[in-house]
Amino acid sequence: MNAKGLDFKIHGMDCAEEVSILKREIGPLVGGAEHLAFDILNAKMTVLPSARSVQPRTIVEAVDRAGMRAEPYEDAQPGAGETSFWQRRGRTIMTTASGVLSAAGFLVHAVIAGSVLAAFGSEGLGVGHEVPLVSRWLYLAGVITGAWYVAPRAWIALRRLRPDMNLLMTIAVIGAVAIGEWFEAATVSFLFALSLALESWSIGRAKRAVEALLEIAPPSVRILRGGTEREVPPAEAAVGEHFLVRPGERIALDGSVIRGDSEVNQAPITGESLPVSKEPGSQVFAGTVNGNGVLEVEVTRLAGETTLAQIIRMVGEARRRRAPSEQWVDRFAHYYTPIVFALAVLVAMVPPLALAVAFGEWVYRALVLLVIGCPCALVISTPVSIVAGLAAAARHGVLVKGGVHMETPARLKAIALDKTGTLTRGSPAVVDVLPMNDHTENEFLEIAAAIESHSDHPLAHAITMHARERGIAVREPRDLQTVQGEGITASVDGRRYWLGSHRYLEERGQETPEVHARLETFAQSGKTVVVVGTDDHVCGLISLADTVRPESAAAVEALHQAGIEHVIMLTGDNRGTAEAIARETGVDEVRAELLPQEKVLIVEELVRRYGKVAMVGDGINDAPALGRATLGIAMGGGGTDAAIEAGHVALMSDDISKLPWLVWHSRKTLTIIRQNIGLSLAVKLLFAVLTALGYASLWAAIAADMGVSLVVIANALRLLRPRPLYG
Repeated sequence: MNAKGLDFKIHGMDCAEEVSILKREIGPLVGGAEHLAFDILNAKMTVLPSARSVQPRTIVEAVDRAGMRAEPYEDAQPGAGETSFWQRRGRTIMTTASGVLSAAGFLVHAVIAGSVLAAFGSEGLGVGHEVPLVSRWLYLAGVITGAWYVAPRAWIALRRLRPDMNLLMTIAVIGAVAIGEWFEAATVSFLFALSLALESWSIGRAKRAVEALLEIAPPSVRILRGGTEREVPPAEAAVGEHFLVRPGERIALDGSVIRGDSEVNQAPITGESLPVSKEPGSQVFAGTVNGNGVLEVEVTRLAGETTLAQIIRMVGEARRRRAPSEQWVDRFAHYYTPIVFALAVLVAMVPPLALAVAFGEWVYRALVLLVIGCPCALVISTPVSIVAGLAAAARHGVLVKGGVHMETPARLKAIALDKTGTLTRGSPAVVDVLPMNDHTENEFLEIAAAIESHSDHPLAHAITMHARERGIAVREPRDLQTVQGEGITASVDGRRYWLGSHRYLEERGQETPEVHARLETFAQSGKTVVVVGTDDHVCGLISLADTVRPESAAAVEALHQAGIEHVIMLTGDNRGTAEAIARETGVDEVRAELLPQEKVLIVEELVRRYGKVAMVGDGINDAPALGRATLGIAMGGGGTDAAIEAGHVALMSDDISKLPWLVWHSRKTLTIIRQNIGLSLAVKLLFAVLTALGYASLWAAIAADMGVSLVVIANALRLLRPRPLYG
């Protein structure tokens, strides 16, 4: 076996069901499924180095037998894996066709029968009850289109004598058709196809989002070689080489600043809410955005080893480690279907042979047992509940990406919250305006806003916005000059002013004990300070901070009331700022000054301690932790595409008060699912007993099965009722 294992591109692997099939098919060849790793996002299967030695051709043939297609990963050239229109849209087209054809069959049946109830089979229930020929053809077309992607895998499961969800659904549909329940057969086929389509859509969106991460790093870098500047792809830059970053450009590689001063927006990597000052010796990250200064940087990591590249890999690895386990119904079907068939055979054969009674009566009882054993109501109970739960969540602005994640919030024990953009608004705002040396507040703000009016810096935008909100006209400055990495000078009303940071104040030699004390107080509370002055004196101070969302504290309290044992805040921001936010929001614990890798480690620690853990974030830097958590929840309104797609849930309105609502809603959904499954099994058990005693009939069995199907659907639709935000 290759020391790095064997990688294969798997065409047709886009959900957990295909992973399960491949494990069953390939596992025995390589010594067990534990020697296989799967990356659904990239449709990649890896045979690990620990596996038994096997030829690649053998793996390819085995994948073919499983109904998919494989090729060595390195042979999958760009464009070779491009899919046709049918491969991209086929599942959606067939699922839609199944729904439309099934509905058309029902409408035709209702019109011809003269009533809706008759279309459901309430008149003349039983084998061969009359369904118009046109409706039968429409129902049959609905069954075929719904089962188009299911039946081939059901056949594989049957050949291997390894029942799975596909086989269970196919048997249910065939059984319904065989006894003349055409509407039920078409409905079950459509619902199952819809659930598979939703899962496939979710994975496809995630694939595109991870690919979009690559666009953050620029396609070229200005390398200094032999005293000249050359623009080359980042992959061609070597460690130790120097490159230039001009104002406003995105940094291409990780490195250390050699010359220049500037401020860099590191939010995509570290999550810091404000730009960070950079000077010789400072570290910079690929994918971050340079401010107003020119930087000369020494490459410290190759293009494939940058922090951004690691984030991209970690998202895929987190997804692979968290491959979904088999659904409960799938596991149940592994035992349920063989048991039902075995019992039916025993009922048909044992009494006549052992007691010398007529075969006819006991064969009839066996048929009744098979009919009541048809898992239609059982199988419908879960997808209908999930679809209703997903729809209700969407109405509340909560996008849950697939039914597999609908039940998870109900089981959460701990929630990790990113600070910037999650608990806070994600952008700086003016908190304090402190005029000094006889300046009035309005006069001082007018000067500061004028100086900042031509800057694109987030702090400048916050100051000018604050002035406008106060009704202060923003005036036009003259002779505006930028002091690289330190501040700005300009003339307002014929007088020269300067604006800058605490460091710029110190360099000008104008810091007094009073001003120093004020600046220290602001710094300890996690605020950033802008100083304005003249050559003679300091005109005043403006403090800015990323402000807490008004709903954050109430949401954290509601999470505690909902039974969440531990709420922790994770942030790349400085500890002073983080602790101030923690006190204001009431979280139980805070971890600050974290890189993305450290967030992942903390989430893994929480998973070991609490079992079920959610991570809530909005930035690219949060994507690996979102993928590693039991449930990743992204702030969808202002969050990045990568965070939204790495997460399993997106809060589209950026309202974290929806978090406790999601927990309550998930618990309600889970309760209804349990009620539906319990009712379905109870009715089947009752009729199994009645069948053994000779009191059940095919008519009654079909009526009970259809009745239970209607009851579980009605019960599931209760989830669509409007509910309060909490509780």
